[in-house]
Amino acid sequence: MSDPTTPTWADDSELHDAYAYGQQHGQGNQQQYGHTEDSGRRYAQRESLRQYAQQAHSPDQEQAGGYQPGHFTETGSWRFDVHDRTSSYTDQQAYDTFAPFDPYASYTAVETEPATPTAAEPEPRKPAYTLAPVAESSWAVDTRRSKLLGRGVLLCILLVQAGLSLRLTGTAFQDEALYIASGHYELANLLHGTKLPVDFAAYFSGHPKLYPVLAGAVDSQFGLAGVRVVSLLFMLGATTLLYSLTRRLFNLRAALGAAALFSVLQSTMVLGNFATYDAAAIFLLGLSAWAVVRTDRMKSLAVLLAAPPAALAFGVKYASGLYLPTLVVLAVITAHRHRGPRALGRGVVLGTGIAVLLGIGYYFSGPLGGISSTTTDRAKGTDTAATMLQHSAEWGGLVFLAALGGTIAYALRTRMGEMPWIGGETPGRWRRAALGLVLTGTALLAPAYQIHLHTEISLYKHVGFGLFFAAPLAGLGMARLVGPHFRHPQLGILLYVVTLVFGMVQAQRAYSFPDSTQMTAYLRTVVDKKGTYLAEEQEVPAYYLRDKTDWTQWQNSYFMDYRGKDGKQYTGPDAFRQAVRDGKFDAIVMHGNVSPVTYEAVKEGLKNNSHYRLAAVFPYTTSSGDHAYRIWVKR
Repeated sequence: MSDPTTPTWADDSELHDAYAYGQQHGQGNQQQYGHTEDSGRRYAQRESLRQYAQQAHSPDQEQAGGYQPGHFTETGSWRFDVHDRTSSYTDQQAYDTFAPFDPYASYTAVETEPATPTAAEPEPRKPAYTLAPVAESSWAVDTRRSKLLGRGVLLCILLVQAGLSLRLTGTAFQDEALYIASGHYELANLLHGTKLPVDFAAYFSGHPKLYPVLAGAVDSQFGLAGVRVVSLLFMLGATTLLYSLTRRLFNLRAALGAAALFSVLQSTMVLGNFATYDAAAIFLLGLSAWAVVRTDRMKSLAVLLAAPPAALAFGVKYASGLYLPTLVVLAVITAHRHRGPRALGRGVVLGTGIAVLLGIGYYFSGPLGGISSTTTDRAKGTDTAATMLQHSAEWGGLVFLAALGGTIAYALRTRMGEMPWIGGETPGRWRRAALGLVLTGTALLAPAYQIHLHTEISLYKHVGFGLFFAAPLAGLGMARLVGPHFRHPQLGILLYVVTLVFGMVQAQRAYSFPDSTQMTAYLRTVVDKKGTYLAEEQEVPAYYLRDKTDWTQWQNSYFMDYRGKDGKQYTGPDAFRQAVRDGKFDAIVMHGNVSPVTYEAVKEGLKNNSHYRLAAVFPYTTSSGDHAYRIWVKR
């Protein structure tokens, strides 16, 4: 059997020997001249062919009749031709090699067939659609899996937020009792035409026929707990809207960061279990902001969808008007990327729509004295700017710093470099910087306004309004802190945990107010429809005992005009002192933490006073220390 390395033309033993000789000769040359193994093999093949051809064409073999002329075929085999005694070579190199040994050699050129012309390549077809642009702040693909994952994490955030709010417990706070009780009277006025005991619109910081009516209706069926659950739903809805609009502005990671940080703020926790109209106002502002962002690529008139919730937010709480300019500017900035200078028209449309709705509402609602007395022309207090700045930093400083960092990072670079083949920057640096400054700067509006008024009343709640607008940039700052591909997740976790701990401690402190359970239970055995009663935070007993008393039977401890039995006219603390001396009230409930000046005047009026006796003392504890309700009853 032949060697598999032997070529086809060397199948017989004679050629095999010649091939082997040539192989040895070639190896020697390889060692001498440094040829490669392949060159040596080719040399051996050519040498063996020369020897075979020379031997086949020798005169001795021709005389002996052994001469067989032939030619070397394309397949590498030797064909013998006895008739025409010619050897035709179709390869020029083979002819040059064997012509000296083959007297009958001839060269026949083989014409190659002309190449068939290729058809002209068709022009590329235009795509039927184009993919949406990649999110600016970092790479995020909105696949079904990412959407489900984001919604799952959001659900966990909402559950944590609900748990943090529901852990706060207590009896009705003064503001809660005021709005729910007034809601019952406003509801009776709307349904049955019952006359209102007082003009609530004259001193309410929101329209009394909006949130109070809702609170009164819910309270009739589910009590105080039901009204607080409504506030929780409003705050959960606000967090959901924040997630959605941040995802639209930036990406999924920033949206989850924004929702997570906002959900653990002390204002979010408190307002989620607080029966006031602050939660409803934040939700409506969030709904308006979401509509502004959601319609950024639509026609300018589509932004009018944001006008009704914005106007309603102002009606629910007048202080919401502080954030309406932010919505108008946001409408311009979000559309500028797609419309350029024409985006200014979008802001004009939204501002006009809000103004028209507010004008219509004011026309039909009548005089609203509460707008000036509680918002635009509120009486100035005595709190210092340093104190309010310190408390504002405690309540929202971490989130504000995260938003500031997100603003700087967003202005410098839009993407986080998760896709190296995409540039880290897109046109519109000034637009990005403006967006960051507007949203982050909104967090400063409430502290700045209350510093102007020198009052810290409700600042712990109002801080949350501005932080809602700053939260998208805070979420983006948190995403940049973690880095692309979750390079430093521990930093994001640290920011969330620290914000959570601060929020829990601050919320517990802010939600600490007097437990009125024992006080109202005792008063229920004392009051009736005929008496007159003085109470510090009179809204609380008036709410709990509205089935046994009317609103006008209760006198608060803030201000009073009184004509004494001696015929003199008294006002302020003197009025309370003289009224107690004259025995005007059938019961007096004081603890001294809300109106200390009035409390001292009442105690002076009770000295050596035979009209009253100290009937009960009910201690309670708040974050400010141990205190007690003291109840004096007329003899």
